[in-house]
Amino acid sequence: MATARASSGLAYPERFYVAASYAGFGGSPGSSAPAGGVSRFQNDVALLLYALYQQATVGACTVPKPRAWNPVEQSKWTSWHGLGNMASTEAMRLFVKILEEEDPAWYSKAPELTAEPIINVETLKTELEPAAASASGNGDSLPKTKTVSAENGLLLETQDKDVITEGIGSVGIYDQWVAPSVSGQRPKSRYAHGAAVLRGKMYIFGGNHNGRYLNDIQVLDLKKLTWSRIEARELSGSLDSSAIASVSPCAGHSLIPWGNKILSIAGHTKDPSEMISVKEFDPQTCLWSNLKTYGKSPISRGGQSVTLVGNTLVMFGGEDAKRSLLNDLHILDLETMTWDDIDAIGIPPSPRSDHAAACHADRYLLIFGGGSHATCFNDLHVLDLQTMEWSKPKQQGVNPGPRAGHAGITVGDNWFIAGGGNNKNGVSETLVLNMATLVWSVVMTVQGRVPLASEGLSLVTSTHKGEDFLVSFGGYNGRYSNEVYVLKPSHVSDLQSRIIDGPVSDTIAAMLPTTDASRDMEPEIEPAQDKKIKEIVMENGDSEPLNIRNEVTIRLVEALKAEKGELEGTLNKEQLQMLHLKQEFNDAESRNIELTKELQSVRGQLAAEQSRCFKLEVDIVELRQKLQAMETLEKEVELLRRQKATSEHAALSTHQRQSSGGVWGWLAGSAPDQSGP
Repeated sequence: MATARASSGLAYPERFYVAASYAGFGGSPGSSAPAGGVSRFQNDVALLLYALYQQATVGACTVPKPRAWNPVEQSKWTSWHGLGNMASTEAMRLFVKILEEEDPAWYSKAPELTAEPIINVETLKTELEPAAASASGNGDSLPKTKTVSAENGLLLETQDKDVITEGIGSVGIYDQWVAPSVSGQRPKSRYAHGAAVLRGKMYIFGGNHNGRYLNDIQVLDLKKLTWSRIEARELSGSLDSSAIASVSPCAGHSLIPWGNKILSIAGHTKDPSEMISVKEFDPQTCLWSNLKTYGKSPISRGGQSVTLVGNTLVMFGGEDAKRSLLNDLHILDLETMTWDDIDAIGIPPSPRSDHAAACHADRYLLIFGGGSHATCFNDLHVLDLQTMEWSKPKQQGVNPGPRAGHAGITVGDNWFIAGGGNNKNGVSETLVLNMATLVWSVVMTVQGRVPLASEGLSLVTSTHKGEDFLVSFGGYNGRYSNEVYVLKPSHVSDLQSRIIDGPVSDTIAAMLPTTDASRDMEPEIEPAQDKKIKEIVMENGDSEPLNIRNEVTIRLVEALKAEKGELEGTLNKEQLQMLHLKQEFNDAESRNIELTKELQSVRGQLAAEQSRCFKLEVDIVELRQKLQAMETLEKEVELLRRQKATSEHAALSTHQRQSSGGVWGWLAGSAPDQSGP
């Protein structure tokens, strides 16, 4: 999420002490006890503000931890102690940042300050008649235009009804920001939102307003300059109604058009997830859907840069949910939806957020500006996406000032930068960098507190009748904006500066003249130290004879045609290789399907064997039970046999005794017993 660094021109540390006084603290270096005003914030915010105030005025926490029976003082100590050795200046700036997120209008309410006047600015420096002549010279007819003083200090340009229907094409003045007349209900003012152009319409999603995240989708028809709102829902499963819910609000995310849909990557949310989220919006169904990604997903963040390079998204830096700055590099393959964590060589940019990024020649990733909690940057870093090596090339032209929260958009080789803040106020100039020559120049400069000198604004490009237009929206510089501004960049650079894309070939380099002149742009080729991007020194001159220019142009065109043939041949080879890779992918997918079927068959057989084994185990248990019963029966039979043998033995003994008694009786003269057997 972009930070609101442009709300005032008051410098640090005075700005911090004014903010501390407004928040309810002493507001001076010697004060430490908070006043009752801090109670206006939620407990967690009040504790963080207290900790930052103590860190900024006293330093790191060295006092002993309070006793457990004093939970308030213990919570304050824990919050302060958690800041560790954070620098005093960083604590001051983070204090002001959090206050501005919670109470964006605090600066105008502070009793120590007076309201800053709004300075009206004239952006249309040329008169309407010369502008009309210039437009007609480019093949466009410019109707009579009326200018109306706008509330924000810029000039509104209104046209007749037949011109308004042309949308952004009605802007006929070059290199000037113009506020065109738009219709429809304007969106809520915001900053740190996402913007993307799809089929002639600019889609605005989310953002921050008064410290609260938004989740609406607003659409500006660039042909009619008419606002409309889309009632979008989020799809969490199938298309039944039970799977559709409201969209989660977010800010500091990135919107990327992809095919007929729009991707939303990362962003700050009220309840952040652990890993980054990738969502897809379908304008046809007005539904958001969460895309499943593979590989090692990056941690959640906001204020990062996401750049479309071919079929991949290159993400750099940002600020995580714990306000820690990042400088990691990740690439998402949009065909396989797989994240790749890149460990590039060289010295990367320092951790930062709210920077701008662009891609040149589908090979070089450029990172410009951004900020930490304590400072803003104006450095330029280049990453070679083929060798994955960082470099910091030499820049030429004007020296851009430090800024963060700015917006950037590319038109050909030109990279336009607008807005941003530098910890004191909004940045007033709109810059352009020729990415082939690394030469900075100023397109125009605004004055006063206007939306174009704001942080968190968005910048997109659209084409109308062969001409390019830049469209900005929103921003924050002490007040939130919902204004739309359009700039039509002039194409004053000649053929030499436009044809160079990446490293310059020897054929073209040999044909470029190296004359000292004073007005027309002629390049002089110098070998770059890093051998990646050629630095071309642009010099002026209109004293060169016309026939020499024509000859140079003809030779350049011939050289271009030759290189075009080479590029077409290379493109055909790449296409054939792509077809071959697609065929291999299809074959691998077919093999995968066959292996999946075999795996399912083996799983079925395994399940059947497991069932049979279970039945066998049941039978074994039953047989064991029967065997135990048979053993019991055998024991009982054996017992009966023993009892029988015992009985027989006893009967035999009795019989023998009876027989023996009869003989002795006979011998004694007694008669034998006749009753026996």
